[in-house]
Amino acid sequence: MAKGPLIILSGPSGSGKSTIVAEVLRRSTLPLRLSISATTRAPRPNEQSGVHYFFWSKEKFLEEVQKGAFLERAEVHGHCYGTLLSEVERHRELETGVLLDIDVQGARQVRQRFPEAVTVFLKTSSWEAYERRIRRRGTDDETAILRRLATARRELACIAEYQYIVINDDDDLEAAVNQLLEIVRLSFLKE
Repeated sequence: MAKGPLIILSGPSGSGKSTIVAEVLRRSTLPLRLSISATTRAPRPNEQSGVHYFFWSKEKFLEEVQKGAFLERAEVHGHCYGTLLSEVERHRELETGVLLDIDVQGARQVRQRFPEAVTVFLKTSSWEAYERRIRRRGTDDETAILRRLATARRELACIAEYQYIVINDDDDLEAAVNQLLEIVRLSFLKE
């Protein structure tokens, strides 16, 4: 039986992943969903558990690790994040494409288990754009901003690990959305 494609989207903080994903999900005519990850971080304003993330205690997260519930997991900026295998496989079995918005270390873990996964790296064309976007959020203090920027540099160094690179600049969001929609379309043809 055919399965829906597994599509990994990675990119540094400030690359616009959430914006791009929301538009792609809204516009796609193919059966596609975003996998909801579990995290130990607190919800941001307007985030809901079970919609944006599963917001769990560290204890619950570690219990699920022991049960082997995660396809991938990582600690990022002091918080645990993970993709539940059940969130991926039950939808793929229904021939729905599953989009994972995960960091580069998580992408490596998924590729080990599912080498057929389609990998996309989202980036801006300038370093200044990352800093501007992270600061514009207004959700982090200066220490957190500097930590996010250092992580962004490390993630950008991993770009060669990805099959596709999509540029998301402030003046051409439409091009980035259309490019990712085309990658999604092609991923369904591979299955």
